[in-house]
Amino acid sequence: MKAMRLQALLARAGVASRRRAEALIRQGLVRVNGEVAHLGQKVGPGDLVEVAGRRVEWPRERLVLALHKPRGYTTTRSDPHARRTVFELLPQVPGLQAVGRLDRESEGLLLFTNDGELLFRLTHPRYGVRKVYRVWTERGTLPEAVCRKLVEGVVLEDGPARALSCRPAQGGAILTLGEGRKREVRRMLQAVGYPVKRLLRLQVGPVRLGNLPPGRWRRLSPEEVQALLKEVGLE
Repeated sequence: MKAMRLQALLARAGVASRRRAEALIRQGLVRVNGEVAHLGQKVGPGDLVEVAGRRVEWPRERLVLALHKPRGYTTTRSDPHARRTVFELLPQVPGLQAVGRLDRESEGLLLFTNDGELLFRLTHPRYGVRKVYRVWTERGTLPEAVCRKLVEGVVLEDGPARALSCRPAQGGAILTLGEGRKREVRRMLQAVGYPVKRLLRLQVGPVRLGNLPPGRWRRLSPEEVQALLKEVGLE
């Protein structure tokens, strides 16, 4: 792997976001080959990089996986209640982390990566990565007026929430959100009187679920990874 700027290395290695990495360097907490590092310094695989005395492992090849999460799996590495976790469905890859979450009863597209900076940007509200959901409700198809209300915004216990778009679909609706708060889609639908019966995530940023079967995963193509990087300004 070619040399890169120090703050980019720390982000890729999952030590901190790039902005936080820059702060660590400015604070004098990062050393390269025993010397206090400076912002913008370039490092290569042969350099010894330490943060607060702990060695930083050179990042592996960037990997991004897509999983069709089935219902009944939790988005965690271990579950004290012995429920099934999504990591049981994936290959054993060091440093692999879930990009956001889907609750146990929800289904659909989940992304995973070993790139700390990409993970940070895909999940931080500042970058507004769009997520598309297909929902079915206990009361059937959402009327246009209810869709408009979701776009205008509803108040939840942790603050206002709004859909970027909403259109009725048979038995429910298709919604696009720009953030991913805990159980946000379900809570929004509950707030307008249409409790969710089934929730399927179709898309994250430019990546689509497509015809990936439930319980199966695939590696994103180089073109899809590049599109994700562009989405969050990491080209």
